[in-house]
Amino acid sequence: MQQRLSFACTQCGRCCQNHRVPLTVHEAMAWLRRGGDVHLLCDAVVWPAEPPADDAFAAYKRQRSFAAASAVMAVRVGVILAASFPGRCPNLMDDNRCGIYAERPLVCRIYPASINPFEPLGAESKACPPEAWDARGPAFVRAGQLVDHATQPLIDQARHLAVQEMPAKQRLCDALGIRVAAMANEGFVVHKPPRAALLAALEESSAAMACATAMAPAQDPPGDWRLLSPRATTLEILAEIHADALDASQAGRLGVEYLDLQPQPASAAG
Repeated sequence: MQQRLSFACTQCGRCCQNHRVPLTVHEAMAWLRRGGDVHLLCDAVVWPAEPPADDAFAAYKRQRSFAAASAVMAVRVGVILAASFPGRCPNLMDDNRCGIYAERPLVCRIYPASINPFEPLGAESKACPPEAWDARGPAFVRAGQLVDHATQPLIDQARHLAVQEMPAKQRLCDALGIRVAAMANEGFVVHKPPRAALLAALEESSAAMACATAMAPAQDPPGDWRLLSPRATTLEILAEIHADALDASQAGRLGVEYLDLQPQPASAAG
């Protein structure tokens, strides 16, 4: 995180275009009811044993995932509910104001801060124009710490929900028959269930969240998760540990999309 940063929104609308916006369970239901599209982004990390207690990053990943298995290999699966839209957000008005400003998602409320505590905050990773970062603007970061007092409680709320909602997301995958994930840090497998089916499953999961017993993790994690990767080295490693893995080029055959976070450069023509 930068030691000193100022920020003032210019209402340029750049942060509201061509995005997959992470949503809470309740935000996803509201988005679907407005006629928008919500997809599930799934990734997984191989988890053969519990990491050391002082591994902060591993603890962060564990809290935001659920136990599963790919053939005989233990994994943890992360699920992101994301509003998906090509071009402009359907709620972005012609004057670049938000049409649902009072009900906009948490990640929109905290922008340009991040829910992820391991993600550095800096102008270079954001869509905002240079003038938004004018040093004469309102203080945002000072001495490496977020000082925007309205934003920090929203970040805390988003982080809390990300952990609290994981059992609901596991049951959502069960209800929709979702069993394919990408390898963490390589990409995401994008699942696009029909709106009506997704909304019904979300409503059921949301109702169950009120009951601690109903939302308790399953005793035996599902062992039929398939892992996708576009990288030969990763696939070789997964084969060696007897995971159920497949080349990401086969995503379409499985009825999913593969979103590569590290696309490989195209080979030069001979």
